[in-house]
Amino acid sequence: MNGYIPRLADAELERSLRRQGGVLIQGPKGCGKTETAKQQAASFLDVETDPGVTLAMDNDPRLLLEGATPRLIDEWQLQPRLWDFARHVIDERQAKGQFIFTGSTAPGADATSHSGAGRFARMTMSTMTLFETGESDGSVSLAAAVAGDPLPFSTPDLTLPQLAERVCRGGLPYNVGLPTDDSLENVREYVQTVADVDIHTVGGVNRDSERVRRMIRSLARGVGTELELQTIATDSDTSRETTRDYLDALARIFVSVDQPAWFTHLRSKATLRKAPKRHLADPCFAMAALDRGPEHLLRDPAYFGQLFESLVVHELRALTGRTVYHARLNTKLEVDAVANVGGRDVLVEVKLGYTPEVIEHAAGTLKRFAGHLEDDPAVVVITSGGPALRRSDGVAVIPIGALGP
Repeated sequence: MNGYIPRLADAELERSLRRQGGVLIQGPKGCGKTETAKQQAASFLDVETDPGVTLAMDNDPRLLLEGATPRLIDEWQLQPRLWDFARHVIDERQAKGQFIFTGSTAPGADATSHSGAGRFARMTMSTMTLFETGESDGSVSLAAAVAGDPLPFSTPDLTLPQLAERVCRGGLPYNVGLPTDDSLENVREYVQTVADVDIHTVGGVNRDSERVRRMIRSLARGVGTELELQTIATDSDTSRETTRDYLDALARIFVSVDQPAWFTHLRSKATLRKAPKRHLADPCFAMAALDRGPEHLLRDPAYFGQLFESLVVHELRALTGRTVYHARLNTKLEVDAVANVGGRDVLVEVKLGYTPEVIEHAAGTLKRFAGHLEDDPAVVVITSGGPALRRSDGVAVIPIGALGP
């Protein structure tokens, strides 16, 4: 446990083990799944490196599931039959908290014969949030803000240059504490490995690494937008069919993450658009794919704003443990993110700036959008800096350097 940085997922894993026989933790490679699982596991099997795995799979796979519980089975997707064996063992034991399965590749639909419903809880981990790395002081609780509690007076120390550096460095746990240049090089190598190695592990298909790089660059340029399939296909010089396959592969290794369009009942005659927004699992992957650093963001506020929005969506996913949506009406009125906190919908506008005019415009957008809804959502503006406050109209303004669970 020495050196382990506590994660938001710790509490979720504890709850999941308490209520189900097993827990499946998925997420991008290197985001900390295994280390998080080890904190609560009583025994451990590394499917990728243990020399006895192949022999056991040929003879009696259930032997691999024996050990003190919860038993951690890491990179289980390399031997997907273990899933069904674990499901049967859970049924036989009739006990909670038996297994933790971790993997950085989502298996295909045919990899398991049973979903594990009623036996396995599912968690998706992300790279580290600013709260987890200590770059947010966490003085403003998202849950408390949504509940309508008074916001504490907080003006975090995070500056715009520091935020630009953090966007480029990202939230990979092994980058914590490293000099910026070393962190940036690690992220570039990560993206390179995705194209050269990881993409080929999905379905055993040999994909063109250079086209993968082009596709990631296309996603990087369009991060946080409703980037169309044809645009990605053109950018990467691939057919639409091949583009779909590559995008599916990137999603299955949790490098590409779509932000789905929100669906709800409206009181007005407006309609909601259905196209998802495209994101990479961490905004740092976009900067690495484009071979850019913090100084480029400071010279390009429009793109900085794009990546800041993507960062906030990343933070909201981790803080809520749920899918984060976006919403756009056919009238072009839109909000950047829709989350659910404590059972209440939350409309979020993301603003790199935080002048009174910027805040006023964002608050107006949120209130106009809320006017189309049947329910009464919470409304939040997340900024790059400035003070935390609750306006007289109820809109919460939270700088990202203060945002916590």
